[in-house]
Amino acid sequence: MAAAAVCSAVKIGIIGGTGLDDPEILEGRTEKYIDTPYGKPSDALISGKIKNVDCVLLSRHGRHHSIMPTNINFRANMWALKEEGCTHLLVTTACGSLREEIQPGDLVIIDQFIDRTTKRHLTFYDGTNSCLPGVCHVSMAEPFCAKTREVLLDVAKKLGIKCHSKGTVITVEGPRFSSRAESLMFRSWGADVINMTTVPEVILAKEAGICYASIAMATDYDCWKEHEETVSVDRVLKTLKENANKATSLLLTAIPQVGSMEWSETHQNLKNTVQLSVMLPKH
Repeated sequence: MAAAAVCSAVKIGIIGGTGLDDPEILEGRTEKYIDTPYGKPSDALISGKIKNVDCVLLSRHGRHHSIMPTNINFRANMWALKEEGCTHLLVTTACGSLREEIQPGDLVIIDQFIDRTTKRHLTFYDGTNSCLPGVCHVSMAEPFCAKTREVLLDVAKKLGIKCHSKGTVITVEGPRFSSRAESLMFRSWGADVINMTTVPEVILAKEAGICYASIAMATDYDCWKEHEETVSVDRVLKTLKENANKATSLLLTAIPQVGSMEWSETHQNLKNTVQLSVMLPKH
C-alpha cells in the first residue's frame, strides 16, 4: 500500500515594507546576519514561529528605514531567504492608490505589475554568479502565486478586512513621488496602485522558485485626485500607523493556513518553469 502523502515542509519568508515590519509578530526570535554572492541583505534575518509555522522576517528598507528603494539589495534579500529554506514569501508594501474605489487604508492583493524602474538588477542570471550559468527568460504572465493569493483573500474576507481581490501595481524608481502628469498617465495605462519596490522582488522570487504574494496597503491617492491632499511622507506614515494592524492580522491568520496546505505540485511547477526558462551557453 502506498504511503500517505506527506505535506511538504513550508517555511514562510516575510518581507516587511515601510511601517509594516514589526518583529514582535514572531515567537522565539533569533537573529543572524549573513552574506550572499550578491552582497549583504537589507538587515538581519529574524527567524521564529507564527502559530508553529517556521518564518523568517526581513525588513526591506532596513530596521531604521535607512535604505532608499533603488539601493535595496533585492538579489541579496531573495538569495538569503531562499538559502534559509523559504518556500513562500508573504510581503507587505505601502502604495499610492490610482483608483477612486481603492481608499487609503484599503488592502490590495496585487496580481499584475508594470515596471517603470531603470537602475535595478532584474535577474540572478547576469553572468556574475558561476553557479547560475545562462540567461533566464522567465515568464511573467502570472507574476504572483495564485494559490497563496487565494488564501490571503479568503482570510481577509473571514476577518472582515476591506481587501481588493486584484490590482496592477506600477513600480517607479523613486525615491521621489510622481508628477501629476505621470500619475494621470499611469491611470490611463490601467495601473491601480503605485509603489517603489515590487519590481524586481517579484521577478527574483519567480527565478528563485518561491511562491510570492504581496499585500499592498493604500496610504494615499498619489497626486492625480483633485481636491485631495497630495501624497506626502506625513500622510503615508499616518495612514500606515492607523491601519498596519490589518496587514498584521491578515499575516497572522493566513500563515497557519498556508502552513497546513499541500504545496508539492506548486513548487514542482515553479521549479520546472525556471528550468525551462534558462538558455544555457553553447559550447
